[in-house]
Amino acid sequence: MRISARSRYGMRLMINLAANSENGYSFLKDIAKSEGISEKYLSLIVIPLKAAGLLKTSRGVHGGYILSRTPSKITAKEVVEVLEGDLSLVECTRNEKYCVKIKNCASHDIWSDLSEKMAEFLNSITLEDLAKIQNEKKSKSIDYSI
Repeated sequence: MRISARSRYGMRLMINLAANSENGYSFLKDIAKSEGISEKYLSLIVIPLKAAGLLKTSRGVHGGYILSRTPSKITAKEVVEVLEGDLSLVECTRNEKYCVKIKNCASHDIWSDLSEKMAEFLNSITLEDLAKIQNEKKSKSIDYSI
């Protein structure tokens, strides 16, 4: 399984908002610039995140995007599920009617356990955790720009 660019960029967007949550609303153009992602592409990513209730928007000069809850209350799993859909690695772990061999299939157990572990791992990480890691990494990096 591969996580799509949509989820990778969506996670970066959400981490950026978490890291800057104390500053209030952020403009998408500013996030796009700081993350090196096309503003047009980000504008497509925010739609499902807003529909899922993870983002709030406000229009106007002091508007933009903000997390709908505190960063400690939004998990990586929530973000990935909104952008990727169900986290099941194979169809039979999501829908037992998909395969008649489920009760006698050892590989089903592998895929089911792996899907569950992945979901547990993503659920254990909050945007607050990721924002802290992001800030630590930024503080350790050296800026050579003039």
